[in-house]
Amino acid sequence: MTPTRHLQQVRDLRIERTVPLATPAELLTELPLSDDQAEVVLRGRSEVKAVLDRADDRLLVVVGPCSVHDVEAACEYAGRLAARSAELREDLCIAMRVYFEKPRTTTGWKGMITDPHLDGSGDVNTGVRMARGLLLDVLALGVPVGVEWLDPVTPQYISDTVAWGAIGARTVESQTHRQLGSGLSMPVGFKNRTDGNVQVAVDAVRAAAVPHAFAGVHVSGRPAILHTRGNPDCHIILRGGSGAPNYGAGDVSSALAKLRAANLPERLVIDASHDNSKKDHEQQPAAAADVATQVAAGNGAIAGVMLESFLVAGRQDPEAGTPLRYGQSITDACMDWDTTSEVLEQLATAVQARRARGGGLARPGAIPSTG
Repeated sequence: MTPTRHLQQVRDLRIERTVPLATPAELLTELPLSDDQAEVVLRGRSEVKAVLDRADDRLLVVVGPCSVHDVEAACEYAGRLAARSAELREDLCIAMRVYFEKPRTTTGWKGMITDPHLDGSGDVNTGVRMARGLLLDVLALGVPVGVEWLDPVTPQYISDTVAWGAIGARTVESQTHRQLGSGLSMPVGFKNRTDGNVQVAVDAVRAAAVPHAFAGVHVSGRPAILHTRGNPDCHIILRGGSGAPNYGAGDVSSALAKLRAANLPERLVIDASHDNSKKDHEQQPAAAADVATQVAAGNGAIAGVMLESFLVAGRQDPEAGTPLRYGQSITDACMDWDTTSEVLEQLATAVQARRARGGGLARPGAIPSTG
């Protein structure tokens, strides 16, 4: 048996075809980050870090569509958010949620990078170009960006544009994603598991804080061994689990106790969507209101809130031959813009109340107030 025949019998038996992928370096050259856009990224990262460290008493708010599928609608949303962010800047540190990768429990649309045409064609080359182009457009409006990291190769194409990142509930236990988080250049939040287990997110923060070495991809596109320094700007995200919320004061206190036991900074972000709203967009404002009440009462450990929001409320299913409703999600249902604006105002008011109580800022050696 010749070596060639041998390889034909044991390799790629279920690969239908392969398509060359543009290298990160090629895409970064084609769609470069300008000096002004880089300043937005750096400012965003610095401000998010300051909020997490409680050197800045504002509240981080990561808000935007569940997953982006329409560049035009996302740009319109970014324009509205830019104006609202400027109005609330004294109290809120706002980053736009611009998610391109959708982790699935079973099957479904996996996001713009994988399926930009919504037709299952898997045109990833177009997907990464559309994604990077949109991120540059959002930055041009002065709005920092937050994304979820799913594929470990994707960051080489877009991470230079991102101020805050998340590792999702389905990948929080993954060694690959913990190692990835240890090398990313921005603060990273780890969500609790889909069943509500918070300890795995605490463990992930510990793991990402230390150096790692692992196989990855260099910006040139060549395989490489990546040696990381560890990421000290990681934190947990409470998103509920198994249909039950975990944003209440008792849940927050329990999560902080786990962080304290692990000798980690007592800080967290609360996601008002997913199981914290029973996956009902109309319940997001109630979840956010409860969080706002805790913040107003002086809770300095609540560093941020996540909201799923788009131009139009609800969600829709893509159907062949049927036009999509402009500005409405095709994944999880979202709040509409007017509701979002009201929630942002409520969160800003809560920060003002916390500030008046003298809460929200860390002191050397002090544990943030938990209300």
